[in-house]
Amino acid sequence: MNDAKQSVLIAGFTTRHVAKSAKNAGFRVFALDNFCDQDLFWYVDEGVRFEDLSELPSAIEDMCTRYEIDGIVLTSGAEDLRVNKIPRIGTSPDIVAPFLDKRRTQQFFTQNRFPVPSSIDPVTYPAILKPCRGAGGWRNVVIQNDADLRAWEKEWNNEPYLLQEIVNGIPASVCCVCDGRRAQAIAVNQQILRGSEDAPFGFAGSLTPFSHPLAHQMATCAEAVVGLSGCKGVIGVDFIVSDENFFVIEINPRFQATLDTVEMAMGCNLFMLHCDACNGILPSKMPVSQQVAVRTILFARHNMRIDEDLSSLRPLVADIPYPGTIFLEGQAVISVYGWGDNEETAWSMLNTTISRVTQYMR
Repeated sequence: MNDAKQSVLIAGFTTRHVAKSAKNAGFRVFALDNFCDQDLFWYVDEGVRFEDLSELPSAIEDMCTRYEIDGIVLTSGAEDLRVNKIPRIGTSPDIVAPFLDKRRTQQFFTQNRFPVPSSIDPVTYPAILKPCRGAGGWRNVVIQNDADLRAWEKEWNNEPYLLQEIVNGIPASVCCVCDGRRAQAIAVNQQILRGSEDAPFGFAGSLTPFSHPLAHQMATCAEAVVGLSGCKGVIGVDFIVSDENFFVIEINPRFQATLDTVEMAMGCNLFMLHCDACNGILPSKMPVSQQVAVRTILFARHNMRIDEDLSSLRPLVADIPYPGTIFLEGQAVISVYGWGDNEETAWSMLNTTISRVTQYMR
């Protein structure tokens, strides 16, 4: 899949970051996406928006009737979709399935003796509650009593969930590539969580590389986790790390939202590494970081509309809304970046850009 003239279809809830990487790797790119922000169309020959993931099979079928597609990459929300008409570049649905269920993932970690927060059964408080299926952590909550538990069950219609002990530390992740048996870590990241009352554990950005004393040990652990998973391509492993130890939290069998900062900091192209790994080719070692990169997502503080064309701020921003787009309170508006020789410089650049962007978010 490394011929510059080959075409790839990227389908899932959000695809901009993967489409950009694929375009930079020399592919002709098509996308099916839930957002279809301005900048997605800088990287694709055609992008089509869908409202619900149930629409994807027919949208894929339609795209394949109109274009010659050489392979498909499935991103968030579509990882286990079965597609018959075009080759899948990534992990098969049967292998992906257990890692889309947090209970089954917990069993995998426990059976293979990876350090993981204990599941709580019977219920004791406080505990962290996670829906068994879902990405981004936006529905994860700390529950203090039976009333909190019943309220979550009522809000989400008794959706299956996992209860775990609360462990303290910094959210982190390791981006790996795997050929189904062997894995190589590419970058260790610090995760930035939203921290708001309605989504305290929601993903809101990343910093790469994460210079923690246990970064090497997390990378080694992630390689073992991913190698045993049987997954192929770019795979992420989430952690909570303190000064003394770390816990494995989750496997992400897809391109992660950290892709932007990984590529900016490590000077690599993750889409090409993904394709190579699916063909059995892995890098010999982790790349050496070239700089520090940080990304954060800005959310609407109230119902609002963006009237300005923020594409003039590129490359400091991404996921750029069209002028006139309306956002409800709490919705993601735009991604903002900073980079530099060290963390202080990267954060300073990020904060300066945030100040520029938020003047349009009043």
